[in-house]
Amino acid sequence: MRAVLFDLDDTLVDQATAAGAAVVAWAATAGVTGADVAARWAGISERHFVRYQRRQVTFTGQRRDRVREFLGRELTGAEADALFAGYLERYEAGWSVFADAVPALRRARAAGLTVGVLTNGDEHQQRRKLLRLGLAGEIDLLVASSMLPAGKPDPLAFGHAVELAGARAAETLMVGDSLTKDVLGAQRAGLAAVLLDRAGVHPTARVRRIRSLDELTF
Repeated sequence: MRAVLFDLDDTLVDQATAAGAAVVAWAATAGVTGADVAARWAGISERHFVRYQRRQVTFTGQRRDRVREFLGRELTGAEADALFAGYLERYEAGWSVFADAVPALRRARAAGLTVGVLTNGDEHQQRRKLLRLGLAGEIDLLVASSMLPAGKPDPLAFGHAVELAGARAAETLMVGDSLTKDVLGAQRAGLAAVLLDRAGVHPTARVRRIRSLDELTF
């Protein structure tokens, strides 16, 4: 093995907790409350982000559409941007690194591997996230889907990342929390893969599975 690629959100960084807390606080300012706020926002966000991954809408466009659908309002682009900014400020304030992330990155480097992050996020935002959380110095490269013609699980995403890492697919390991995007997508592209299943939601998945990055060996 020559390289290892990590997903970023909900693998190294606790994105779900940050997003859930942010949307509950933000939605309340718009008069939207209820036990399903976080789950509804997550579902809407995932649906529109998939559209962005397929290049059916821009990164800014998917943000605007998330706000419009969530609030059920007709909004201009400027109005949607202003509203989303209130969510984004709270979301970024909630970013945090999982306790097992940095030790895993350092073990990989100590093993002589090139360490990269392959994320379906926007390059500018994800690079800022890495810098703010002190992860930028723990990796060798960042590959974000905004740099690519398509995101994970498209084979092009994995192929490009492997090339940048200076390795071959068969020499590269992908580690991520999404069974479909990270693990099965990587395997179809010829990489080895490990599913990080922190909550134990895939107990029957027929793939290499760990509950913590502390279990990851190279």
